[in-house]
Amino acid sequence: MARKPSAPPQDAALPQDEGWRTVEPLTLTPLLTAALATFHEFGYHGASVRDIAKRAGVTVPTLYYHHENKQGILVALMMTGIEAVTVRAREAVDAAGPSPTRQFGNLVEAVVLHMTSRTDIAFLDSELRYLEDTERKAYAAKRKHLENLLADVLTAGVEQGDFTVTDIAGTGRAMLGMCQSVALWFRPDGPQTPHEVSVFYREIALNAVGAVATV
Repeated sequence: MARKPSAPPQDAALPQDEGWRTVEPLTLTPLLTAALATFHEFGYHGASVRDIAKRAGVTVPTLYYHHENKQGILVALMMTGIEAVTVRAREAVDAAGPSPTRQFGNLVEAVVLHMTSRTDIAFLDSELRYLEDTERKAYAAKRKHLENLLADVLTAGVEQGDFTVTDIAGTGRAMLGMCQSVALWFRPDGPQTPHEVSVFYREIALNAVGAVATV
């Protein structure tokens, strides 16, 4: 059953009119939807093309007509995920105005919202080890856009005296790693909502760079 779009709780101490905080389900083809469910259930290594085709209700030759192989399916899903979170992060930074502190807080919150609201596709980042070198580099290039956005925000914060960061690249990697790890433990039926977790991580991240937590 498709999950309803995640929206901020009404009592959240954050603006309610910013669209990047509403996470709609990703639009995927039936084949990719079936593959995502199969990978989530068995892991990439444990899933077979036959499993995916059966779940999608198509023949294996039909699957190969649309995707070269199982790795091609994984790449398509991973690219969709990284592009979606990068767009959301950019929207969040743009919505923050000129304040690096708010830009950084929004960016972290946006990434964690993706990880908690789309755990099925977000967890695929951990399957990066299964990609061939060419595909891994292509994915890394996409991910670099998100890393660069974060680095730009951190740099602006340091230059304006808002952050106490001595290693911008290292801090950026640590922050993204922290955010991405959420997809490995978060459960939709757990005690916290996606927005509660994202606001909590926003506060952690702001404290980590020496900023005062603020909307």
